[in-house]
Amino acid sequence: MQSEFNFLQNWYPITPVEDLDPKRPTPVTILGLRLVIWKPKSSATYQVFLDQCPHRLAPLSEGRVDDKTGNLMCSYHGWQFDSQGICTHIPQAENPQIVTKNQQNFCAVALPVRQENDLLWVWPDVKSAQQAATTPLPLSPLIDASKGFVWNSFVRDLEYDWQTLVENVADPSHVPFAHHGVQGDREKARPIALKVVQSTPNLIEVNSEGSFQTTITFEPPCHLEYAIKIGDTGKQLGLITYCIPVYPGKSRIVAQFSRNFAKTLHRFQPRWWDHITNRNQVLDGDMILLQQQEYFLQQRKTVESWKTAFNLPTSADRLVIEFRNWFDKYCHGQLPWHEFGITVPQSPTINDNRSVVLDRYKQHTQHCSSCRSTLKTIQRLQVVLLVYFVITVSVVAILPDALRVKLGLPLMITALLGLGVYTWLKFWLSPKFYFVDYDHARS
Repeated sequence: MQSEFNFLQNWYPITPVEDLDPKRPTPVTILGLRLVIWKPKSSATYQVFLDQCPHRLAPLSEGRVDDKTGNLMCSYHGWQFDSQGICTHIPQAENPQIVTKNQQNFCAVALPVRQENDLLWVWPDVKSAQQAATTPLPLSPLIDASKGFVWNSFVRDLEYDWQTLVENVADPSHVPFAHHGVQGDREKARPIALKVVQSTPNLIEVNSEGSFQTTITFEPPCHLEYAIKIGDTGKQLGLITYCIPVYPGKSRIVAQFSRNFAKTLHRFQPRWWDHITNRNQVLDGDMILLQQQEYFLQQRKTVESWKTAFNLPTSADRLVIEFRNWFDKYCHGQLPWHEFGITVPQSPTINDNRSVVLDRYKQHTQHCSSCRSTLKTIQRLQVVLLVYFVITVSVVAILPDALRVKLGLPLMITALLGLGVYTWLKFWLSPKFYFVDYDHARS
């Protein structure tokens, strides 16, 4: 059954630009399509290609940006492609005319891209490039420095499906419980009266009144935003999320957190610190819950719909209901994976390995330039501190008695302090870039 909503013909933000390394290709997956991001030396913007060399279908993400030409080189046979995907060099060609006469046949597939609001956007349907040129990006008005806003960004791969991600972000009432002690307090949970302002094929909007006037909008297929006004103070907060379908049972969240106040704190708080102490903890808080919820719903859907599997009696569930109704009406309750050549498993499975489901390194750290570089610095610092401790102890041991009395104690104090810092880095800070278990019963 053909879906009325075309997931391919839309703009998706795939990553914050600051997290990309211009010196090497970066792989990414959207809607089951394996893509490669790279930056030509002659270009101010990144390019996105289908991650297949037209020669023998080797992954271009395993290639390199050639030092001399600035083009993308396939590491299998050395074919090169310019920013438009045109093949510029085939090392095996006996005659240069092989390249010039067959450029159209030898092209890598280049997708429409844009860079806006510090994000790299891709249009995953190369056949509708003209439509992409006239389709506006789903940008947020809260990402606007001219209006006094500051923001930071975050990206993480998630172990559950796109529809589960959208449904979860659209549900503000879970925050005091799933994120207790991080972004909420279960003791302060109150009813949330959500009112549907509009519900159309292209936009769902709800709002709630109170000390925090909140407007929540869902712009299919990925843009889900909270615009929060703090009373009559003029202060505003924004939670801007983009929910990206990656693969059946896999999704990615690209989020931006904006505000028009407390700008000094924004400048002095390191991005990586916010990620390990806040953003990752939030997603850890409901990762296990959502993965298992999705599993149970898939089991139940063989005999009933979400309308009877779920019990949604309160106003707080209004946006979830509107999203599910939209998904049923325009997408027939499923993503069109079959159109992308992907077979969805008939029998749902669940991963009980918490260290895999909550793997911060694979899901976030390796993608985030701030966390990635900080982790490398921490690892180097650990080596320096350990070497300093060993050398200092050895030197003190061989010092003459007279010098040992004068220098030995100060040197040992600094060595022990260094060892303490080393221990803190190794056993408290470093693990936060890899895996932190989340136990709701003890939080």
